[in-house]
Amino acid sequence: ATGDRLKEANNINRSLSALGNVIMSLANNNGHVPYRDSKLTFMLKDSIGGNSKTCIIACCSPAEMCYDETLSTLKFVRFAKLVKNVAQINSEDSAGDLEAMRRKIVRL
Repeated sequence: ATGDRLKEANNINRSLSALGNVIMSLANNNGHVPYRDSKLTFMLKDSIGGNSKTCIIACCSPAEMCYDETLSTLKFVRFAKLVKNVAQINSEDSAGDLEAMRRKIVRL
């Protein structure tokens, strides 16, 4: 690859490397998680280590020519599997507030 494709490939590899670093930090329960190392990890911050359920789909190939890439993918997924999020429903008991807002809307 040359030119723009090479730049794009470098950026993709940098983002995936940063994602791997975040997954490793979360899997090892490190105090600091480097979410700000790339735009990808910063955007996925709430999904990766936040209050949500997250699913990772690993695409693997049985072809011999894809062996190294498949092995790398499976190693990544193994560490991603160690990340445990505890998703909680975000709810507030604001029935009174809701009624007050409805009355205000009717007045307006």
